[in-house]
Amino acid sequence: MDTPGTDRVFKRPEEITAEFLASVLGRAVDGFTTQPVGTGQMGDSVRYTLSPQGDSPSSVVVKFAAADDTSRATGHALRSYEIEVRFYRELAGTVGIRTPVCHYAAVEPDTGWFTLVLEDLAPAEQGDQMAGCSIDQAALALDELTRLHAPRWNDAALMELEWFHRADAGAGTAMIVQALYDGFVERYADRLDPDHLELSRRLIESLPHLMAQRTGPICITHGDYRLDNMLFGTAAGGPPLAVVDWQTCTTGPPLTDASYFVGAGLQVEDRRAHEEALIREYHRGLLAAGVEGFDWETCWTDYRRFSFGGLVMAIAASMLVERTDRGDEMFMTMASRHSTQALDLGADEFLAADG
Repeated sequence: MDTPGTDRVFKRPEEITAEFLASVLGRAVDGFTTQPVGTGQMGDSVRYTLSPQGDSPSSVVVKFAAADDTSRATGHALRSYEIEVRFYRELAGTVGIRTPVCHYAAVEPDTGWFTLVLEDLAPAEQGDQMAGCSIDQAALALDELTRLHAPRWNDAALMELEWFHRADAGAGTAMIVQALYDGFVERYADRLDPDHLELSRRLIESLPHLMAQRTGPICITHGDYRLDNMLFGTAAGGPPLAVVDWQTCTTGPPLTDASYFVGAGLQVEDRRAHEEALIREYHRGLLAAGVEGFDWETCWTDYRRFSFGGLVMAIAASMLVERTDRGDEMFMTMASRHSTQALDLGADEFLAADG
């Protein structure tokens, strides 16, 4: 990563200059045009198409803290912006998962403002969380996930990274989500299936108990491994798959990512028909990459146990970021698909008996 000597942070897209981009990219930049890209709610991304053309790269994507005050305050409080910058600086090069090349990464931890200058992967296309994906795309995403999980499997060095390994994250998450739950119900109760609403009630009462079950192997986890954070190659070009938005990455059990992706990314009938085969292939991929001592029974149990992750995310994130129509639709889709997933898998057995 080419990082200039001064780590200047830009708050808004209009602050970026041709001179700055030229210094970062090591090529002539006389000017540029801009276009917003992506659907992120915790950050704003803008494509800069550079002139003169003919040089490489001809465009980049620059990511900023969210313009919305609520979303930005959440990102700062959760250290999400700092985490993403430091992932690109310190960890991206130690794993095999395809991410955009990072040309520049700077953050002000005390304020939360940050700037990332990233490879533009166009004409790759962003996945659509609400539409879901094909079985082939799901298999590709799970294969890519093994390239994130396997290289740092049970790596004790990860736990020495204060910004990354958050030992009390489970208890903290439980407290935050429990505090937000009443607002979630008040806002969305009439849009939730009664069985799903009842499951969410039991989940909230049992959340500290469930979070205490996050034991076993640990690795680098993405934390929000879903279609909206994936770019798929097209006939016109782009890598087969690249993964973006590393604001929630942390140490954790590997199946938190896998169960979250399958539960949200596939239409319900597709998931029911293919999820075991998909997770078996993911498990085989881990073993082929050198993971030892992780048997299929443990893998499948963890897949079931962590099927609640998407419902937890839907409850928390919907109340912590700027409210939009697309956001409401996405969070309700997540809540529905993950509730159905947990019920199909009998995962309520992992909830406390008095939950």
